[in-house]
Amino acid sequence: MNAPNDQPTPPELFTWEFAADPYPAYAWLREHAPVHRTRLPSGVEAWLVTRYADARQALADQRLSKNPAHHDEPAHAKGKTGIPGERKAELMTHLLNIDPPDHTRLRRLVSKAFTPRRVAAFAPRVQELTDRLIDSFATKGEADLIHEFAFPLPIYAICDMLGVPAEDQDDFRDWAGQMIRHGGGPRGGVARAVKQMRAYLVELIHRKRGDLGDDLISGLIRASDHGEHLTENEAAAMAFILLFAGFETTVNLIGNGTYALLRNPGERARLQRSLAAGETELLATGVEELLRHDGPVELATWRFATEPLTIGGQRVEVGDPVLVVLAAADRDPERFPDPDTLDLARRDNQHLGYGHGIHYCLGAPLARLEGQTALATLLTRLPDLRLGVDPDELRWRGGLIMRGLRTLPVRFTPEAR
Repeated sequence: MNAPNDQPTPPELFTWEFAADPYPAYAWLREHAPVHRTRLPSGVEAWLVTRYADARQALADQRLSKNPAHHDEPAHAKGKTGIPGERKAELMTHLLNIDPPDHTRLRRLVSKAFTPRRVAAFAPRVQELTDRLIDSFATKGEADLIHEFAFPLPIYAICDMLGVPAEDQDDFRDWAGQMIRHGGGPRGGVARAVKQMRAYLVELIHRKRGDLGDDLISGLIRASDHGEHLTENEAAAMAFILLFAGFETTVNLIGNGTYALLRNPGERARLQRSLAAGETELLATGVEELLRHDGPVELATWRFATEPLTIGGQRVEVGDPVLVVLAAADRDPERFPDPDTLDLARRDNQHLGYGHGIHYCLGAPLARLEGQTALATLLTRLPDLRLGVDPDELRWRGGLIMRGLRTLPVRFTPEAR
């Protein structure tokens, strides 16, 4: 028992045990140290923001810059705060690393190409890819849903949308695999994949300039605002971040979402009944609840204080890194009643899974489309889907920003050939 003047001991963070279930530790932080300074596995010290109200404030506060140049650490440490290799590959000028007015200009240009209409028109292709991938294992009676389904689906989808030729898409799948496999380990593998991807994108943009099509890269090339176009570096960086930020979040949405449904059979049966009746409302609210309950992005990407400020009563100094813990904020009982319970029909579900403010995720409509299509098709075609291993045998990938399973073995009644 603590003496009256003793501070309660914070839980240990960023261990493998923590990765399996971080929510009890986050609940402790919300109660005892809602804005908590800690040393990350990389050695960088940062503030963790865990309460919902503070998180929303921080995500929208423009005194918290996205530009790593505002970090007060020595230059060698700056490489620990972003995507490995993006600086050397000259891929820094994307929406996750810049502030207004550059962010405003780039987001406006990219929004001209990455439109809701383009995403809606892509729905039949997402369904086609989903069915093709399920076809590849549906007759076997077992599968690893991460490697055989959740991982390839968003890779092939974003490659199609960007306009990457079919014969080159397996290269992207290999590079993306390196990014995921090295997420919690040596960063060199990620840096090599980033360098290879950058070289390919620059060459593809050159090809597209001479033969524009209906794809997203052609749209980025065409996009202009008062005569201003994306530079070659900006176009390559934007194509890169749309792929990098878009694929792993969707892998984890499908993987975490399926796992949550398998662990909550009542909610899963409720959704299956709704789908069988031809309804779509529970699917839409359900994907939002899965994003809140155990979402694909655990911590929002890095922010750096450009002036002294106060968050949740805690003073943050110039240059301090700030990490908003979306997973903690989205289970704050002050905002979400019974937050640890999965309720697919939850209303007023303004979760922070895709961020908030000017950096709200541009690709959210595509991720929602892919998540809804994937989960609805899985539950309809493989109605008795079940875990193939004990939950204690599952392992979560290491890493700071994303939250996702390494594998998800499942069993089911095989479809007839």
